Amino acid sequence: MDIASLIGLLMCFIAMIVGIITSGGVGAFKNFVDIPSFFVTVVGAFMCVLASNTMPDFLAGLKSIKLIFKLPANNVSENIRQIIALSNTARKEGLLALEEAAGNIEDEFLKKGLLLIVDGTDPELVKSILEAEMDAVDSRHKMRISVWEDIGSMGPAWGMIGTLLGLVNMLQAMDDPSAIGPNMAVALITTLYGSVIANWLCAPTATKLKHLNNDEYTTKSIMIEGILSIQAGENPRVTEEKLKSFLSPADKAAFEAANGGGGEGGGGGEE
Repeated sequence: MDIASLIGLLMCFIAMIVGIITSGGVGAFKNFVDIPSFFVTVVGAFMCVLASNTMPDFLAGLKSIKLIFKLPANNVSENIRQIIALSNTARKEGLLALEEAAGNIEDEFLKKGLLLIVDGTDPELVKSILEAEMDAVDSRHKMRISVWEDIGSMGPAWGMIGTLLGLVNMLQAMDDPSAIGPNMAVALITTLYGSVIANWLCAPTATKLKHLNNDEYTTKSIMIEGILSIQAGENPRVTEEKLKSFLSPADKAAFEAANGGGGEGGGGGEE
């Protein structure tokens, strides 16, 4: 589990609770619970986004929130080491040896690329096929991210609608001073609900999903580059240097330290 997402959302919620308690005591909680405001703001925002999407896309977007609590499955350094090992295998035993190696690979994208080059597919076609799949995955992820972004933008908007409804009720009751305060409070609660939806739930979720999508896109780009390098028969050392260019300076230094500077590619390239 990605504890950062869990701690972040939990501490934001606790911060709101502490703010309520320290300002008005435990009894103040009832002041922040209003069913009509909930329906106008929360239900209104979600249903507005539903109307903008198909039902499958909307539900897929909502379900994607569970992804922010999972540790990323992509380990870029490990993927590079795996590709270098495959490059060494192809250099020593030929491309056909990759068919057996592909059977032990869990990542379907990398396996698909290896089998394409084993079958003798033209390099440009290999690149085109893999990039098309990568872009399709990226498009699906962006659709799910947009659901949370849209809810985040609709929350404050429907909160404002609720505020206007509350103000209308307040103005209708101007002849009753005792009703002005409660109606004004309800009007403000809808704005609060909208802000909470946008800033506590939707913004962190959409941002985290973007990071996860970018990481996966980078990983697949590395795989494509490595597969094409293997198919071209390039020296594993050259392949390693190509793939390390995707790493940040800190990750690159850590990778080189873990692989003895030259890495597996260096050793394989000299043989």
